[in-house]
Amino acid sequence: MNDELFGINHERIGGGMSRRLFLRATLAGGASLLAGRAATLFAAASANDNSAFSIGGDLPVNRLGFGAMRLTGEGIWGWPPDRENALKVLRRAVELGANLIDTADAYGPETDELLIAEALYPYPKGVVIATKGGQIRPGPGEWVPKGDPEYLKQCVDKSLKRLKLERIDLYQLHRIDPKVPMEESLGALKEAQSAGKIRHIGLSEVSPEQIERARKAVPIVTVQNRYNITDRKWENTLTYCEKEGIGFMPWAPVGGQRGLTGDALERAAKDHGVTIYQLGLAWLLHRSSVMLPIPGTSSLAHLEQNMAAAKVKLSADEWKAIDALAGQA
Repeated sequence: MNDELFGINHERIGGGMSRRLFLRATLAGGASLLAGRAATLFAAASANDNSAFSIGGDLPVNRLGFGAMRLTGEGIWGWPPDRENALKVLRRAVELGANLIDTADAYGPETDELLIAEALYPYPKGVVIATKGGQIRPGPGEWVPKGDPEYLKQCVDKSLKRLKLERIDLYQLHRIDPKVPMEESLGALKEAQSAGKIRHIGLSEVSPEQIERARKAVPIVTVQNRYNITDRKWENTLTYCEKEGIGFMPWAPVGGQRGLTGDALERAAKDHGVTIYQLGLAWLLHRSSVMLPIPGTSSLAHLEQNMAAAKVKLSADEWKAIDALAGQA
């Protein structure tokens, strides 16, 4: 969950449990928090026993991953104010079972990929680094699509160098550039794939029609669109991915800058002994077997809480009720 979304008002969890006690319970494993009519089970704060998904049919990952974007400086620009903390967060994410780490060359720019290599290289077995190219950063908070084939080829080579990889397991076109035919941009990635520089190709912020068009040029194994319990603009894209077995990586899984809001959802979370952010992440995992949430944070405490969301267990009726509440948020 994003740091700016989780302020001091969330210092106490659920029905009044302090963060320290909550973390102690989740890390100890097997702790049950009973609230209202339902029981929510928290085992060890790890995604290791959460159901997995195989990206492209040959890259198994735990479905709750980690988005590294928030480890950079303000405005997703420059180095983090506490570089050592950023390294600790990355290492702890992997320890907790997040073996899908998502980044992009535009995060920083470049600094996010460098941090990942600094923290994790040589990479533990099974860790999948997913990066993206196709956007440039004129300044903090600014994002401009750039899908020129020659530029994308350079992006791939530079990401390989920064990440200290011989091959990138998942390379995503960060945005489709309206000034460049999609086929030309994807052609550059296909060429890099044929050269053994990237293993699989994904897209970001696309419609089903755009995915169909892209798949005529190259196999597409993942899609990364904005999606969360209260923002389902891309429901049709998720439905398409479910039908085709394509991994769906929701960005802003806990609401991005706006966060998750709604009195009804807040009450439901409290009744089940969790935060609204944990409820939102758990809902995503429940929503679809192709869902691969990648919540990001620069806080070790928030990271622990995010990963604990994989252990939220509710009945089908409870999820149905929560889904209805989300529609009112």
